[in-house]
Amino acid sequence: MNVVEDLGAKVSYFALAVGTRVYDVDSAPVGVVEHVLADERQDIFHGVIVAPPGPDQSHRFAHREQIADLYERGVVLSVPGAEMHEPGDDPPAGEVENADHNPVQADLRRAWQRLSRPR
Repeated sequence: MNVVEDLGAKVSYFALAVGTRVYDVDSAPVGVVEHVLADERQDIFHGVIVAPPGPDQSHRFAHREQIADLYERGVVLSVPGAEMHEPGDDPPAGEVENADHNPVQADLRRAWQRLSRPR
């Protein structure tokens, strides 16, 4: 297992910020959080869409069952990065991924995420 930087304290998905680094079970970096999928009113965490480290790679989706821990500065998966899903394989993640193809909708979604996060 590789050594990971200090990830800080454990956090709830409510406090998980876009841009937080994501590591697989072996501590290898797999990207950053692009979107947190959750129904905050019902307190249901579904997972995260992960933006890849390279421009020629596709986004991936980590379902809540594939996530070991959430920290202030990192998400640690319970699986190898190769086991993350394509966002289109999961209906809620696929909807978010498709919304990102509309730049105005994507910008509005990101703005709403920033405004609706607890401080």
